[in-house]
Amino acid sequence: MRIEHIAMYVNDLEKARDFFVKYFNATSNGGYHNKTTNFRSYFLSFDDGARLEIMNKPEMEDVEKTLTRTGYIHIAFSLGSKEAVDELTEKMKNDGYNVISGPRTTGDGYYESCIIGIEGNQIEITE
Repeated sequence: MRIEHIAMYVNDLEKARDFFVKYFNATSNGGYHNKTTNFRSYFLSFDDGARLEIMNKPEMEDVEKTLTRTGYIHIAFSLGSKEAVDELTEKMKNDGYNVISGPRTTGDGYYESCIIGIEGNQIEITE
């Protein structure tokens, strides 16, 4: 068994798509639009086969995304090396994203950094 994809609602589909393409080398499909409900989405595919569906529809609730809430809290991307973690963390910091931890080795042995990415969602970058 494997997780087929993870989905998240976003306010700005194109900006979210561009974020994952720019920083995580995602490949996007052409998008989907249900004209009856005005639901829109993109499927983003990553090198290892993982997929993320980003979605938008009218009248979404946009609540504060605290870091200690229940439910899904972050998406983690493994880059393959400490150097890649350092480089991407610095690039995202220079582009104005808030680095909230790291890069560092955690108590459970992961080399990672965490940033507040697109629309206030936490992204973990690990080796």
